[in-house]
Amino acid sequence: MFKTTRKPRSDPSISVADGEFIFREGDEGSRMYIVHEGQVEIIQELTGDEQKVTLLEKGDFFGEMSVLENLPRTASARALKNAKLLQINSATFAQMLKDNPEVAVRMMRKLSRRLRESDMLLREALTSAGKAPQNSPEMPSPEPPASKQDAGPERLVHEKSGMEFYLAGGSETTMGRKDPVTGIYPDVDVTPVDSQRSISRRHAKIYRRGEKYFLSEEIGTMNGTFANGKRLETGVPMEIRDGDEVRLGMVKMAFHRE
Repeated sequence: MFKTTRKPRSDPSISVADGEFIFREGDEGSRMYIVHEGQVEIIQELTGDEQKVTLLEKGDFFGEMSVLENLPRTASARALKNAKLLQINSATFAQMLKDNPEVAVRMMRKLSRRLRESDMLLREALTSAGKAPQNSPEMPSPEPPASKQDAGPERLVHEKSGMEFYLAGGSETTMGRKDPVTGIYPDVDVTPVDSQRSISRRHAKIYRRGEKYFLSEEIGTMNGTFANGKRLETGVPMEIRDGDEVRLGMVKMAFHRE
């Protein structure tokens, strides 16, 4: 039986015991949730067997489609480690997006990824049927990820631990934390050195233009991006040189080219 320890109506948080379901596939729903503590696994039933879709942790959200479109749940959500959740209904949804722009950006990325996957499946179906699809400027084919074998000596070195994070091969490197909600993972995952979870899922990127390197903050980033102590404006790149300090949220690193 589903059990929660509920607080007064004014408090939107709920606690769900380990192993208990928050909702099940096919249920009607009018709320989405943000994980505040513990973990939540999203599962689907395929031919009678449970299939884990993803594992969500603090800061991740789920159940948003029921708020956006008032549709039945397409998967089940089960609490792990006595999860504490913040529940958002349609009345507070708009305010949440205003107060938490990163959540709004991650939602758009999630929907964009689903659209691209659907487009790829359609292209594959047309190709197998002997109908070659034409590329559309509104829906470009996603570029393959850069090969790690092409990565050079460029890296970020964490000051306290000494850990090194090498930039990806190619002209751009995204930095942040793995995002199970969108399925989009950064080239450089700084989770091991971000004990305070101060870095956004897709926080910033370093890109190369000729012999120069630039640092740029991504849209929706929280807690700021800094180069040599100067905060960057979102989308406005700043050149960085060998030995410069790069700070993402509360995490300080040094950029090295050699």
